[in-house]
Amino acid sequence: MNSESQSPDLIKKGQGYYVPNYKPREIILDHGKGARIWDLDGNEYIDLGTGISVNSLGHQDPELVDALITQAKRLWHTSNIYFTEPAIRLAEELVQASFAERVYFCNSGGEANEAAIKLARKHSSRHFPADKREIITFKGSFHGRTLATVTATAQPKYHEGFEPLPGGFTYCPFNDFEAIETTISEKTCAVLIEPIQGEGGIVPTAPGFLKHLRELCDRHQALLMLDEIQCGMARSGRVFAHQWEQGVTPDVMTLAKALGGGLPIGAMLTKSKIAAALKVGTHGSTFGGNPVVASVARVVLRRVQQPELLDNVRKQGAVLQEHLKQLSESLDLFKEIRGRGLMIGAVLNDTLEGKAGKITEHCRAHLVLVLQAGPNVLRFLPPLNITDEDLEEGLKRLDSALRTFSVD
Repeated sequence: MNSESQSPDLIKKGQGYYVPNYKPREIILDHGKGARIWDLDGNEYIDLGTGISVNSLGHQDPELVDALITQAKRLWHTSNIYFTEPAIRLAEELVQASFAERVYFCNSGGEANEAAIKLARKHSSRHFPADKREIITFKGSFHGRTLATVTATAQPKYHEGFEPLPGGFTYCPFNDFEAIETTISEKTCAVLIEPIQGEGGIVPTAPGFLKHLRELCDRHQALLMLDEIQCGMARSGRVFAHQWEQGVTPDVMTLAKALGGGLPIGAMLTKSKIAAALKVGTHGSTFGGNPVVASVARVVLRRVQQPELLDNVRKQGAVLQEHLKQLSESLDLFKEIRGRGLMIGAVLNDTLEGKAGKITEHCRAHLVLVLQAGPNVLRFLPPLNITDEDLEEGLKRLDSALRTFSVD
């Protein structure tokens, strides 16, 4: 620890100047390399959270840095009054990688889901009666912080104090085949779902559930919209998480987080006949498709489609899950380990209920950064390209943290 640390004064300033909607840990991260990150005082951590599934190729990846610097020396911003080559190329490559024919760019996951909600309503207004505007989402979901997307988020704790909320959203139990069949109706214009719930505790859709939704949406002429903001971009071990289930093609898919490799970007992907609802002037984003961010995103998209990276996600995910299971058998920590690829949630047992936040802080003191997904789930989102050496070191530090916490 640096005896003349700047951290306490800077932390105090941050606490004094920031709007208090966050509660940052009392640490100032300064620089990173791969799966390792250092604070301002020189302490080195293994990063098993990647900025909440954002820095999925780790820190200071050479290809990403090169793409950023190259484009930054050419052109930073134009707005959507003009075309730029990086955004066109990125749109083309997203279409080639997915079911989509059209792409809309914005700056975040919340904005991407906001665009999807507006698209669903606008599309329905062009083809169906005025009462077909309902959007169904699922309990435990998380879709963003705008007023519409926070309403789409079927967790009451996120709604408190923001009433009156926009109308037209209906909530259904997650993975309940019968409930969704009775909930969906001719008034439904879209169903919005995460193939793996993130903030809701790392909960994958049950086998066959997405296919069931696809069939119901077809029957009721509703759009199937997949929120892959956290679980997409190879996080699950497939490029897109819905690809784990055969025979499922969405009408709309939203991406963000890892797409920019650490820079802010969101994208909404859809078919041409659906995209046609958003005519000139119906929606927009000043910074959407920024050429610097698009240049970096192109590299990310290429990398996450490489078989060797996908193999690494599945291999390291299996190692991490097995380690957590063995640790739990030894210490009786978790009631369930769930997730896919390198998107893993460890559900705390009853004796540790509500202590996920305290455990993540205890892990930080042992120089490993992990996340929580609600008060009872530890969340692990390591870099997709994490090496054997870095994962082994991270698990060593995690072991030390959890073993000492269980004694406290």
